[in-house]
Amino acid sequence: MVDAFTELDLPLADRREGKVRISWTLPRDEAGERRLFVTTDRLSAFDRVLAGVPYKGQVLNQLSAWWFERTQDIVANHALGAPDPNALVARCAKPLPVEVVVRGRITGVTDTSLWGMYSTGERVLYGHRFPDGLQKNTPLPKPIVTPTTKAEAGGHDEPITVAEVTERNLVEPALWSQVTEVALALFQRGVEIGDDAGLILADTKYEFGLSPDGDLLLIDEVHTPDSSRWWVAETLEGRLAAGEEPESLDKEVVRRAYAELGYTGHGPTPKLDESVWTQTSDRYIDAYERITGDPFVAGNQPVAPRLIQRLREAALL
Repeated sequence: MVDAFTELDLPLADRREGKVRISWTLPRDEAGERRLFVTTDRLSAFDRVLAGVPYKGQVLNQLSAWWFERTQDIVANHALGAPDPNALVARCAKPLPVEVVVRGRITGVTDTSLWGMYSTGERVLYGHRFPDGLQKNTPLPKPIVTPTTKAEAGGHDEPITVAEVTERNLVEPALWSQVTEVALALFQRGVEIGDDAGLILADTKYEFGLSPDGDLLLIDEVHTPDSSRWWVAETLEGRLAAGEEPESLDKEVVRRAYAELGYTGHGPTPKLDESVWTQTSDRYIDAYERITGDPFVAGNQPVAPRLIQRLREAALL
């Protein structure tokens, strides 16, 4: 395995650091205000950065670009171009203060997952009422929108209801109505393409922003193994019948490994076997190849010098 790409310094202004992505301001051009987003190999779960997984950043960046192209008929997005396998040039957008999670199945191990709350006896989740007797990993009658607030660094996202988004003045009602409609349409597109690839999209997270002109934009990433639970359809029914978890091509396996050690995102992070990270890298690549139908071509290593050279060639540095 190659070394994970987790850090980068560039001589650009307004550096902003997220759990996985680092961004900088780029000079304005005919497309308007722009930012450069670099996707690292960092893996976050439980709202914390836990490790670096080789090639993960490339998968996220290239797979998001693939989905941006295939969903732009539903909603515009911020993508302008990808000068490097780990980099995206994007239109500037003001992010909405909520993450929009669409769920098609009752699953998960985190405190804010549907199953995490349902299994403790809660029956009204994110403003939706659920009956008794549901089984883990089974389909919901129809996909539902379950928003969360965006936590500050080191904090945890807070589940809220669809109604609270407007009641708390987080998003204006007409805009929120548009967001939920778009999110459900995006999820349906993901389900359909996933079905063709032999995969089940159990749930996913979207982020939206507003352009300087006030237009709604899909931002961040789309239907990646970081933002989505992707299950292998062929093995699902057999595994559920045997009382096993779905075969996942995402980071849910990492969440489960930590959960088995009793970790819920609080306190010291336990150490996982190195094989967990190797297998996670393989799953991300497998997801990319199944969804796109194309072989994954790893970028030259190490990432940082290659990326800097590509940025120079594109006159971005």
